[in-house]
Amino acid sequence: MKIAFAGLGVMGAPMARHLVQAGHDVVGFNRTISKAQAWAEATGGRFAKTVAEAAQGVDLFILCVGNDDDVRAVVTEGLPHLAEGAVIVDHTTTSAKVAREMAALAEGQGRRFVDAPVSGGQAGAENGQLSVMAGGDAGALAKAEPALQAYSKAIKHMGAAGSGQLTKMVNQIAIAGVVQGLAEAVHFAQVAGLDTDAAFDAVSKGAAQSWQMDNRWKTAARGEFEFGFAVDWMRKDLGLVLDEARSNGARLALTALVDQFYAEVQAMGGNRWDTSSLAARLQSKD
Repeated sequence: MKIAFAGLGVMGAPMARHLVQAGHDVVGFNRTISKAQAWAEATGGRFAKTVAEAAQGVDLFILCVGNDDDVRAVVTEGLPHLAEGAVIVDHTTTSAKVAREMAALAEGQGRRFVDAPVSGGQAGAENGQLSVMAGGDAGALAKAEPALQAYSKAIKHMGAAGSGQLTKMVNQIAIAGVVQGLAEAVHFAQVAGLDTDAAFDAVSKGAAQSWQMDNRWKTAARGEFEFGFAVDWMRKDLGLVLDEARSNGARLALTALVDQFYAEVQAMGGNRWDTSSLAARLQSKD
């Protein structure tokens, strides 16, 4: 399949690499052209200097960029240059509103748009083990799915345009609560004078077990926060969640509180720390 991939950052670069390794003809684009060139040299793919050049005649146009405005800009520039009937798959975490806008825009020009945010973080991208939650036309997703499988362990169609983004919001709500609970558990164990290794070995075998506990309690306890998804990104995502909740009436008291805790972490200089750094604000008050 002839594919363009826009956004070769910590997530996009390994995802696009997996596509090349799977035998697809891939052209990469990044706003910093030197990154695109380095990616092409490392993977054997090709790179383009503009979105229009990358999109020219491709069957599948994949995005993994920054925010709503980035998606609007890249899709608007690339759309007229895609092959007739091409599919656009957007892995960026955005609002559901922009997903619906882009789906309507693409349909008006004879193409189709799938909002397909991912979960699994940088490690999932590197290892080809991402979970994809997709909204939009089911036929468009079916056309893209053989390519997406190069870096995914699960792909789930959630419904109409915007449904993928709404599902990613569910994901981030759940993570926010779990990480805050883990941070408080680590803090309590330390203040109580417990052997934290023994305590977490005990509780991780029961109902308290989670991915966050399995992968983050030890580093959080040591004050190490250089693993994966950054606080700045989490706050962007939680902002999308809370905007949507204001629109649909969902009551997200815990999510709003955890968002403010992440603001405290940012104020501590932890913008690029990983999400388990909620523990840092508690450690700073010991």
